[in-house]
Amino acid sequence: MFDYRRLLFAGALITLALSAATTPLAAQDTRHFDLIVRGGRVLDGTGNPWFRADIGVVDGRIAALGDLAGATADREIDATGRYVSPGFIDIHSHADNSDPEGGGRSIRNDSTHRKTAPNVVSQGVTTIVVNQDGRSPWPVANQRAMLERQGVGPNVMMMVGHGTVRRMVMEDDFRRPATPAETRQMAALVRQGLEEGAVGLTAGLEYAPGRWSTTDELVALVAELADYDGVYISHERAEGPDPMWYLPSQHEGRPPTLQDAVMETIEIGRQTGVRVVASHIKAKGVSYWGSSESAIGLIERAREEGVRVWADQYPYSTSGTDGNTVLVPRWALADPEAEDPRDARPPADMLEMRLRDRTTADRIRMDIRHEIGRRGGTDRVVVFDYPNPDYVGMNLRDIAAMRGEDPVETAIALQLEGDRDRAGGGRFRGFSMSEADVENYAAQPWVATASDGGIAWPGDGPVHPRFYGTFPRKIRHYALTAGALSVESAVRAQTSLPARIMGLADRGEIREGYWADLVVFDMDTITDRATFVEPHQHSEGIDHVLVNGEFVVRDGVIVMAVPGKVLAGRRGGRPRA
Repeated sequence: MFDYRRLLFAGALITLALSAATTPLAAQDTRHFDLIVRGGRVLDGTGNPWFRADIGVVDGRIAALGDLAGATADREIDATGRYVSPGFIDIHSHADNSDPEGGGRSIRNDSTHRKTAPNVVSQGVTTIVVNQDGRSPWPVANQRAMLERQGVGPNVMMMVGHGTVRRMVMEDDFRRPATPAETRQMAALVRQGLEEGAVGLTAGLEYAPGRWSTTDELVALVAELADYDGVYISHERAEGPDPMWYLPSQHEGRPPTLQDAVMETIEIGRQTGVRVVASHIKAKGVSYWGSSESAIGLIERAREEGVRVWADQYPYSTSGTDGNTVLVPRWALADPEAEDPRDARPPADMLEMRLRDRTTADRIRMDIRHEIGRRGGTDRVVVFDYPNPDYVGMNLRDIAAMRGEDPVETAIALQLEGDRDRAGGGRFRGFSMSEADVENYAAQPWVATASDGGIAWPGDGPVHPRFYGTFPRKIRHYALTAGALSVESAVRAQTSLPARIMGLADRGEIREGYWADLVVFDMDTITDRATFVEPHQHSEGIDHVLVNGEFVVRDGVIVMAVPGKVLAGRRGGRPRA
């Protein structure tokens, strides 16, 4: 017998199925958001492939991730055809290196074009870590109070500078190891800075006064970070075969090398258990090209042993100090009789005087040859500013060939025939790193992207292009063009990776509950535009940047807003807001 009840039940199932197929479940979503980013290709920061999703934001945080077709919002971004990633995190920033009272280029400044950090946010950067290379304002409490009072464009994390506390304790008597009592005084200052909101300690071990510190001193200070879940970021003692202060005519014995420096950072991490970072890692100097392999091997082995060691890198083959290349040693240009630098005789006059002595002249030429190699070789030292315009844009090798002389003699001539009041005679830049080493470091999953740049504004004079282009360049040049790593890995290197290094529990990924630090960009056009000739150029392809759910870049326009927060450290390692 025909069972009508079964027929009716089957019909009901068919009706329900048709209803589900024609009425999306999302249409029933009646939630209201402050902001919805619709239809973007989400790169969530973990290194996973993109997926299509809408992002709903409420009170500055990501409240929903998925299909929000039925939801409404006060503001919407149509991200169709665009990629959406977490905001980029710069763990080595010099945005607060200068004295704001002196009109310095500091984010700690009521000037709108400083505190909004336009050259920083236009790259997609939403969080910066300041007080690098061992230099920090003091006390940290005052720095924090000023940043919070004035407002800032990106979020800011503050560090304690090792060099700062070392000078406070040792004053001018810092050219020696610290005593145990002095180390205890420094440790107390580090604890003070951490209590006031700093998130770790930075060191500048190629610079004064950190250059004279010992590993034991650093271990004692870094150990103070453990109770605060802090991080140690080190400008290490050397970035090639020797430190920048080393000259063969002036220093005896074997100088520290890149490998020595990396091993010291690892040892500090091993003894303290604290997260440590080998900052702006490189292989500097033509004689040291290819040495990235050995540095990588040291870090890989340490990580396998459980040492919490990372590195960061800016994606360029020339450093900041390369931009002030002076091939003639400074000691040969100095006037020892001038108590005030303004009364000093011109560098060219001092060089001419010292060249008259044959032994001294030989030492000068020895140091020049050494410096040429350290700056990348004769074909990679380039003239950017010089009284003779014919030389501008040429490298040292070609100028020497045109003049028919040894490049060392050309370096001397450039000083004597150029601007006699300026060290070197003009402005030169060395391209001291090999692209192969830069790519090798970029490919490592424990290397974060960082700018080593600061606040810049047209009219500030020459700056390194990394001030404007670091993060788009990592995606465009090293991922899309060179293929050193995938786009997903490049995004991870500047989002979730630095967030984990810095102990940020709710930033660096696109995930519900995380802060809405977001970048919407065009994969076809994202690129850096800043050059060494014209550095003050913002990157392209960045459509929108949001900090804590608020626009700092909208429709490609920097809106000069200050929605950033000071992300202070907390005792016991609790998550930072």
